[in-house]
Amino acid sequence: MQFGTLRNYIDGRWLASSSEHLQEVRDPATGELLARVPFSTVDEVNQAVAAAQDAFGEWRETPPLVRARTMFRLKERMEENFEDLARTIVLEHGKIIDEARGEVRRAIENVEVAAGIPSLMMGYNAEDIALGIDEETVIQPLGVFCCVAPFNFPAMVPFWFLPYAVACGDTYIVKPSERCPISQSRLYELLDEVDFPPGVVNLVHGGRDVVDVLLTHPDVVGVSFVGSTPVGRYIYRTAAAYGKRAQCQAGAKNCLVVLPDAVLDKTVASILTSAFGTAGQRCLAGALVLAVGEVYEPLREALVEAASRLKLGYGLDEGVQMGPVVSGQSLERILGYIDLGLEEGARLVLDGRGVRVPDYPQGHFLGPTIFDGVSPDMAIARQEIFGPVLGIVAVDDFEQALEVIAGLPYGNAASLFTSSGRWAREFKYRVRCGNVGINIGIAAPMATFPFAGMKDSFFGDLHGQGRDGIQFFTDRKVVIKRWF
Repeated sequence: MQFGTLRNYIDGRWLASSSEHLQEVRDPATGELLARVPFSTVDEVNQAVAAAQDAFGEWRETPPLVRARTMFRLKERMEENFEDLARTIVLEHGKIIDEARGEVRRAIENVEVAAGIPSLMMGYNAEDIALGIDEETVIQPLGVFCCVAPFNFPAMVPFWFLPYAVACGDTYIVKPSERCPISQSRLYELLDEVDFPPGVVNLVHGGRDVVDVLLTHPDVVGVSFVGSTPVGRYIYRTAAAYGKRAQCQAGAKNCLVVLPDAVLDKTVASILTSAFGTAGQRCLAGALVLAVGEVYEPLREALVEAASRLKLGYGLDEGVQMGPVVSGQSLERILGYIDLGLEEGARLVLDGRGVRVPDYPQGHFLGPTIFDGVSPDMAIARQEIFGPVLGIVAVDDFEQALEVIAGLPYGNAASLFTSSGRWAREFKYRVRCGNVGINIGIAAPMATFPFAGMKDSFFGDLHGQGRDGIQFFTDRKVVIKRWF
């Protein structure tokens, strides 16, 4: 399938970029050329910001009920194009079709929540705060916001933010990942069909130059980001220096703690999905198993046996359970971490290197890889690998497991597998992570809840999705009034 050279969507129109800097987008399983993405010019970014700024005045005056109706129309168009959107994700990213369908469903769920904006934006008031004086709070939109999106969930992640922003009355610009930009282009075709007023939603392709213009532009009031910790820290620092709001979801090293009383077969199934789903390329992927006490050996054997049976292949083929990583560059980086783990003294009990998938010799495939004998001070235990590599750490007890998690720089997610309500409550209460799972391998919040994160996994105050999203895209104005 060919998508040609992608275009920007600015002020309600599809516009070809004048940039001569183009990057190829290839199917990571087949190597087929899918599209070319332009790295837009500064003038084109400024044009998008100007269009969004011009549209803001009229859009914020549009009643919330009317804005909500655009969300209902958007949901309808996304449902009608559900399978096409999912297949597009498979083509550009490589994840299997069921995972892509789940991604599209999560994007739609955020549109559904944003459709409740008439009640979500309601303020509050109090009579007689003093003699004859009343006070009220009204919630108002702020202006032009933007999103810097990652490659791993190219359709879903911008929809953690865009539906809430535009439902609140703000205008929006998405800068998709240059590695996986096609899904967002397809979604903007649907946004165009929904008939938002020109300038309310805009799409600009490119790399860091585009991001820097957005971060420093005086008319952009806030930025949402999902990606690595170094980039998240840079975006948060730059946005703050220019007086902008920022919510930056960053890297992760998520731990899965398994107690001896865990239900082993169900635990193993959850860990496999967490560690090797989307080839380990998600911020909620389980990266370290902390096996407590006597569960260590039976858990390790069960994980190796089950992971070795996972079927690799093209995400659109029937029965495939894991696809390729997104690019040759990503594959080389992950292979470098495997070499580093061996140098550090970890034992490779399942080696996914050198795997071959019939009919797809150009694919960037790496089989499930499991390290045993991992210690918490190793680089492979502390750094985000972002691939299908799982480390197993033996710990003596629950307290030591918490110590390992506390010693990591990240605080995105952690899960506990147990049959004990006592230990589950203790874990929930004490673990320093934003997203906590109990017998859940992927602690992914629904759209009505914020996508949390702590330590080096998040920079900002308000997270994406749910009430946090509404608060991020609005501000509160307090009115105190008296009549004579």
